[in-house]
Amino acid sequence: MSIRLTPLAAALALAFVAPLPALAQTDSTATTGTDGTALPTVTVNASADASAEGLPAPYAGGQVARGGRVGFLGNKDYLSTPFNTTSYTSELIKDQQTRSVADVLQNDPSVRISRGFGNFQELYMIRGFPLYSDDLAYNGLYGLLPRQYVATELLERVEVLRGASAFLNGMTPGSTAVGGTINLLPKRATTEPLSQATVGWETGGQVYTAADIGRRFGPDERMGIRVNAARREGGTAIDNENRELNLASIGLDYRGNSFRLSADIGYQEQKLRQPRPSVTIGTFIPNVPGSSTNYAQPWSYSDERDIFGTLRGEFDLSQNVMAWVAYGSRFGTESNSLSPITVSAADGSASSYRFDNRRRDYVRTGEAGIRAKFATAAIKHEVTATASVYKQDIKNAYALGGAITTSIYAPVAVSQPATTTAATDGGDMANPRTTETIELTSVALADTLSFLDDRLQVTAGARYQNIKDVSYAYFTAAQTGAYDKSAVTPLLAAVYRLTDSVSVYGNYSQGLQKGPTAIAPASNAGQVFAPYKSRQKELGLKYDGGKLGGSLAVFSTNKPNTVTENNVTSLNGEQRNRGIELSAFGTPMRGLKVLGGITLLEAKQTHTQSGTNDGKDAVGVPRTQANLGAELDVPGVQGLSLNARAVYTGAQYGTSANNLQIGAWTRYDLGARYLMNVGQRVVTVRARVDNVLNKNYWSAVTHTDFSDYLVQSTPRTFTLSASVDF
Repeated sequence: MSIRLTPLAAALALAFVAPLPALAQTDSTATTGTDGTALPTVTVNASADASAEGLPAPYAGGQVARGGRVGFLGNKDYLSTPFNTTSYTSELIKDQQTRSVADVLQNDPSVRISRGFGNFQELYMIRGFPLYSDDLAYNGLYGLLPRQYVATELLERVEVLRGASAFLNGMTPGSTAVGGTINLLPKRATTEPLSQATVGWETGGQVYTAADIGRRFGPDERMGIRVNAARREGGTAIDNENRELNLASIGLDYRGNSFRLSADIGYQEQKLRQPRPSVTIGTFIPNVPGSSTNYAQPWSYSDERDIFGTLRGEFDLSQNVMAWVAYGSRFGTESNSLSPITVSAADGSASSYRFDNRRRDYVRTGEAGIRAKFATAAIKHEVTATASVYKQDIKNAYALGGAITTSIYAPVAVSQPATTTAATDGGDMANPRTTETIELTSVALADTLSFLDDRLQVTAGARYQNIKDVSYAYFTAAQTGAYDKSAVTPLLAAVYRLTDSVSVYGNYSQGLQKGPTAIAPASNAGQVFAPYKSRQKELGLKYDGGKLGGSLAVFSTNKPNTVTENNVTSLNGEQRNRGIELSAFGTPMRGLKVLGGITLLEAKQTHTQSGTNDGKDAVGVPRTQANLGAELDVPGVQGLSLNARAVYTGAQYGTSANNLQIGAWTRYDLGARYLMNVGQRVVTVRARVDNVLNKNYWSAVTHTDFSDYLVQSTPRTFTLSASVDF
């Protein structure tokens, strides 16, 4: 008889085995080498990026950290960072029972959540500009995590850096990130042993199980291992929709006397059955269907499977010189049969069709760098240099099926139409061929100069980036286009400590996107444009009161767009996003945590084709975004905490002409957490209701080169879980 041990079962077994003394404890000889000599004491402060300082400490309240990664400049305290950043911690991730990166960012007033075009990819609107989940960074490297959805069981922190950052991070593979970047940090073993199992339930009958195990061992506990496994399966609050997630990851780290190493390997599989699609906008905005109505076809599905891994090392060459190297790769597969939908009449009549595709991604990426600290006269320098390379091979195939007539208010289920697309058009569905290769290489140099006893810090530098992108025919693999261009993106930023608790900062930075190709019927059809740059100016103020912190930022970003005038396509179009961000976090009084803020945006089309839409608002960018969350420890009931959150999003235009609009919406969420001892075990019970009033609305309207489309809100959703620490 054979026994199949799933990743989750293996992790649960390890939770019971790991407490054995040989693995979990260090005896009196642990600091003695094999030759009997004493080893130096090493302070264990595990860090996902292998840095000597470890991760920045959590701020008061534990929901956000004191700082985070600032591109290749490394970790910095938020008061000393000349950008507006927030790093959400594992405590917030667990207490809010988040499932994905999007759930975490529901707390961020500068970010709104949407969805990719024609699929179920998470899309994050930062400062009114899109960041696709293709372009998330994992420990500083792009393209390594699943392309459409990243489960939070993989993550220690979610770091948001607002603003254009081509200098700090390099250009993203998907050419987004004008409004900001998101860096995700993997988990590491903590000083205290961890053995935790979790079970949960969600509206629709979805069942959740997970295990999280961490240990440090060896001399001075230099070696660490962290194992995570999770499974979700069942229905959702949307009628007939089903989601399944299988996940496993291992994180390793080792801290030597003058070096630090880390490694991660992960597996994630997500399966969606009858997932509710987005709605393409026609000539009007339809009324919102019932909150649980599902207008997907019963045969539609979306499957994604990824295996990924990273290696990172940091080496102290001397007391003031440190070098690092990092490498990562990912192999991902996707299989979809979808039913995109467009509403054609006020009674909800809609058209759809079958769209199938198969995709394979192979990503390899790496980075190397060096950082040196020295002084010249009264000026301190921190000089950092880095070089990076990113390569991606995309294999794709597609097939189209017949037309479908349905309704978003009374959906009509039809049998799956046969596909009619010839293989010579859409490629081989059984064996997709390469349709695109991407290669990004860059080098960057920065110098951070410190004056006035380190109260004033000025950072200047530049990054040279080369972009190679080759496209191929779906069936023959014949080359159909090639792009090979380069650009330099500079940075000038400064931060000044007015007092120990207040700093002001400013920066000039740029975003970088691959230049487009002019298309017919323009007279310059076929012209390939150089990479285009978005230009950002920002000023800000930051406060740290010990228990309560916050920031205020004022920014303006100008992004070029293509326009065709006098039958000539150019990059003379422009969108300008201006805004003010105010945020606060911490514990203003004992037993009370707060997290929230407000963003005011003015996103204007400043130069459009023939001036038709000049001065009108950009599609899908609300003028006001506000979040307010609070958590209260209930007086007199030890271990019980209650939390609430309100999310407000202003009205959004659905077309560039501003003739269609979705209304403003407000959502309320409630939650509770209770800690208790059961049989000498710590048990944490968490309960949550998202969209407690079951508010029904169009949550986002998103603009692409192909169409504008609507995303419907999620119905009221109950989530209940219990975690046991062994």
